[in-house]
Amino acid sequence: MHATLPLMEASDFPAIRRKQLDTLQVNLGYKCNQSCLHCHVNAGPTRTEMMSRETVFEVIAFLKAANIKTLDVTGGAPELNPHFRMLVTAARDIGVTVMDRCNLTILHEPGQETLADFLRDNEVDVVASLPCYLEDNVDKQRGKGVFDASMRALKLLNQKGFGKAGSPLKLSLVYNPQGPVLPPAQGPLQNDYRKHLGEKFGIEFSELFVLTNMPIQRFGSTLISKGSFAHYMDLLKNAYQPANLDNVMCRTLLSVDYQGYVYDCDFNQMLGLPLAWRGKPRTHLRELMSADLTHNPIVVKDHCYGCTAGQGSSCGGALAA
Repeated sequence: MHATLPLMEASDFPAIRRKQLDTLQVNLGYKCNQSCLHCHVNAGPTRTEMMSRETVFEVIAFLKAANIKTLDVTGGAPELNPHFRMLVTAARDIGVTVMDRCNLTILHEPGQETLADFLRDNEVDVVASLPCYLEDNVDKQRGKGVFDASMRALKLLNQKGFGKAGSPLKLSLVYNPQGPVLPPAQGPLQNDYRKHLGEKFGIEFSELFVLTNMPIQRFGSTLISKGSFAHYMDLLKNAYQPANLDNVMCRTLLSVDYQGYVYDCDFNQMLGLPLAWRGKPRTHLRELMSADLTHNPIVVKDHCYGCTAGQGSSCGGALAA
């Protein structure tokens, strides 16, 4: 796989600092039942990295110590970690909102037969990847048969109450472009998703998150192989909007890898760019139990233009209308 960080080291991205921390995004491991082309984690069925039970307990302790409002659980397929349910239950017991970044097809995997019920019973916000509402596009990006499996999973979640009008159970869908282009406006695309999925499949959902593909890991390597990396970076830089700087997710979010080391965001984690803290080469979550990260400098490189281009992009979708 081609490394993208050397191509982004000499960056002119503006310096920014943290605000008050409210979200902990935890990567429970890189093992996944899919291998998507746009995956910035390079996750897949052959990956073996998984967060240990000991580190999960440290995450729970940090949630309490730092008064975290939202736990954002990701992977890989986070549900494949054997301690996933313990973490979710512990977080909900102390009143933390939990988001599960679900690839949908995991609901059909052996051993996950009760997953939908578990997510419902613990009132977990499901954030589900569905990079298009058309079958051919989804299967091209995520694998043959994924679209059909995703539709069955969405119907199951609707049956459990997720995404239904008036239900407190949130079901958010996530869109990614098919290639090296900026995503369309979030609002109109959300309307298109609602119309198509509702009319053809009877599926309802709460909202659509529109994400920009980041030029790192599997997607970045593909850009290099096709000779389009520089063109895509120019696209991101030319679409830069300074107004997005105030709302980028790294200002209020802390990313934790499967070993418990911390980063400003999930993308920095994948690039091996740890949190800048007291001159240390890297910092473990256990070292921050009583720390105040407010005003701490954020590590930035050229990939940060992906979050600030156009309407902006974050794990919660577009930053601007």
